[in-house]
Amino acid sequence: MANLKAGLIGIGMMGRHHARVLGSLEGVDLVGIMDPGGDKWNVAGGRPVFDTVEQLLELKPDYCMIATPTAFHLETGLKLAAAGVHAIIEKPLARDVDSSLQLVEAFATAGLVGAVGHIERYNPALQQARKRIAEGQLGRVIQVATRRQGPFPARIADVGVVKDLATHDIDLTAWVVQSPYKQVAAQSSNLSGREYEDLIAITAQLENGIVTNHLVNWLSPLKERVTVITGETGTFIADTLTADLTYYANGTVETTWGSISQFKGVSEGDVVRYAFSKPEPLRREHENFRDAVLGLESDIVTLEQGLNTVRVAEAAIESANTGKTVQL
Repeated sequence: MANLKAGLIGIGMMGRHHARVLGSLEGVDLVGIMDPGGDKWNVAGGRPVFDTVEQLLELKPDYCMIATPTAFHLETGLKLAAAGVHAIIEKPLARDVDSSLQLVEAFATAGLVGAVGHIERYNPALQQARKRIAEGQLGRVIQVATRRQGPFPARIADVGVVKDLATHDIDLTAWVVQSPYKQVAAQSSNLSGREYEDLIAITAQLENGIVTNHLVNWLSPLKERVTVITGETGTFIADTLTADLTYYANGTVETTWGSISQFKGVSEGDVVRYAFSKPEPLRREHENFRDAVLGLESDIVTLEQGLNTVRVAEAAIESANTGKTVQL
């Protein structure tokens, strides 16, 4: 069977990594790239670099990766849908709910495969956590807490920290415990003088009753990507910077020290850091989308799921602006 023909739209900070993976992905030929700024990272590898989407479409790609700034996702996605081209779109799906809904409807109407590049789902630590939760290792999950913070990325100019970073945590939380969000409350700050927020603290409840909180900012010299999942039998800590998963079990040893034994909470038990294979998340993301286009078994972040993530993000921004809890 002939390889799928893929196109890449946008070769900025993330686009250059997509170029590397698409250029070496089994069963796929990267046939062309579109970026009006040219190939400043020198990643084209002799492939043509076009100024417009229309020029790229003349190569008749089977699918395209959209890695443009968020503001251009809607316009670019609609062009691909109209041309009958499958697409995977960098997160967030689009800059607002209305734009996201237009993309969902356009790809559904055209019968095309669409996905969103929420790369954290493919992180080995979270993949392991999801598998072990499904197998019942934590019992009933009670809480998910995430911290995602670090220095300000100068390349981001069209959205704030909620839609750029917090969308990772919103998506991975709903996915890892398999439940949508029910209600959201948040507080935010803008300390950098930009148009958008650069810090947010979100507290939410999922439909299944799990409580979650997300601390996200662009104001810290400490880069942190941590997800803490607490259940009846213990806690998982997933560090997606190192792809490590550590399990802290509830203690089963009886406490004989009287003053401590009066406390009726859980006690500390065994601690295990798991060893497992750690494939590159971006490559796994592309492998799954390739398989989805081929009609094979795959695990992609659907456009509908991407739309739900944008809904939660906008609810968090609304709550921060109004001081009210937003029902979803």
